[in-house]
Amino acid sequence: MKARKAVDLKELTTDELNNTLREAEETLVKHRFQKALSQLQDTAYIRTLRKDIARLKTILGERATVGA
Repeated sequence: MKARKAVDLKELTTDELNNTLREAEETLVKHRFQKALSQLQDTAYIRTLRKDIARLKTILGERATVGA
């Protein structure tokens, strides 16, 4: 799966961003578990997920400071 662009993420609503963040964090946990069991084929996807989560948190943080 390709990394999400920040421009595309900024078009989403705050609720959609929160849902996407939750799903990404759950997926990251599942992939880390699979990696620990040596069942994961694409280990680079974990890095992509971490960066996506960071992008989501950054955008949510920007919205929180602008809205305050």
